[in-house]
Amino acid sequence: MENQATTNRKVIYTGKTHTSGGREHGVSKSDDGHLDIRLSTPGAGGAGTNPEQLFAAGWSACFEAAMGIAARKKRLTLPEETAIDAEIDLAQDSGGYVLQGRLNVSLPGLSRDVAQELVNEAHKTCPYSKAITGNVDVEIKLV
Repeated sequence: MENQATTNRKVIYTGKTHTSGGREHGVSKSDDGHLDIRLSTPGAGGAGTNPEQLFAAGWSACFEAAMGIAARKKRLTLPEETAIDAEIDLAQDSGGYVLQGRLNVSLPGLSRDVAQELVNEAHKTCPYSKAITGNVDVEIKLV
């Protein structure tokens, strides 16, 4: 597979991990030692986390940061109680395994119109959202 990420892009950060054992009995460790986790199959009761939980955490953290950027452009501050509940489903259709996801965004204290503008802008700019657009069924709603 050709690496298309070597275009004229300025790399800001590269996350590096080493994974062995897969999702059933695996481990993943980052090169800086900050991530050191056990993996287990979803729903199997294992002691570790799974890729879907990791994706949910990464996407929601990135999305909240993107909302913060959108808020600053409007000279607003995100409410201290801002929160995102992310859900990533591992599903199956006639083509095999697929992902689908939902973000339930809470922006207490902001008008619904302003909050929706921030969510819409974040979905356009968040790298995770951009990566999955057209590939993953996504629902994002204000709660």
